[in-house]
Amino acid sequence: MWITYFFSSLLRFISVVFYGEITTDFKPCIEFFYAETIPQGISGDYQALCQHYENQYHFATLYDRNRRIPLFSAYILSPGDGPRPKNTNWMIEPRLVSDKVNTGMEYQKHPDQNVKNSQAVNEDYKHSGYTRGHLAPSGHQQTEEDKEATFTLTNIAPQMEKFNNGPWNNLEDEMAERFKVCTSKMYVITGVMPYEKDEPKINNRVTVPEYFWTAYCCPTFTAGPDQNYFPTYAAVGRNDPNSKDDIVKKNTQDGHDVKEMSLEDLEKILQNRLKMPEMSLFKNKCKE
Repeated sequence: MWITYFFSSLLRFISVVFYGEITTDFKPCIEFFYAETIPQGISGDYQALCQHYENQYHFATLYDRNRRIPLFSAYILSPGDGPRPKNTNWMIEPRLVSDKVNTGMEYQKHPDQNVKNSQAVNEDYKHSGYTRGHLAPSGHQQTEEDKEATFTLTNIAPQMEKFNNGPWNNLEDEMAERFKVCTSKMYVITGVMPYEKDEPKINNRVTVPEYFWTAYCCPTFTAGPDQNYFPTYAAVGRNDPNSKDDIVKKNTQDGHDVKEMSLEDLEKILQNRLKMPEMSLFKNKCKE
């Protein structure tokens, strides 16, 4: 019995060290990761979520229960016609309350304390001074249901309004333009970076990230003036205009700057900031 317990504990330890708690949980939505391979090198107390809405999966999220924000969301960029959904209710994820729940995201007008203990709720953001910043943006989604599915609070992190509606929105638009020369699926992973210490919170519950980051993978593309941006490229943006210049140099007066970079440079930054021994967002650097 002791030997069985030892090896069971050892296997669990190896799983956490090298893959966190996400070795199998993404199986239902593994299609949203390039080559059906989750990012390698991430460990920690995170919850894998296959974002389920209207009887289908729309994207994948690795959720940080302690900070009540996602670490990243992974999706396939495929902008569709149609405006941003209006009057959309912000949804919560019942599976964060109990893993026995099989339903997808849902709207709850008055979430109970069990929900509040497990995740952010809409009232956390009211009068906070921060917008609800999408990691998987509705503008990068194809159908009306795809767009609506992004309005879950498990896909949201506190984002300063000038950053959300300015440089970061411009980057999302540029990524959609580059998609037009991508002749295969374009895989995107967008996430956040916490402060190294003294992390601020809204409502004393939801942690505000210092930086947002994104990376995309398009293994095949039509050669053109933007060919240097393929098969991969990445970017980091300063959510806090007063952040240090060690990651993104200040070039504008408001300080909400975005720096584009190679995938390799982003992975080095994440490895250092998240204190991971290694980091690989896309299998084989997105090379077929």
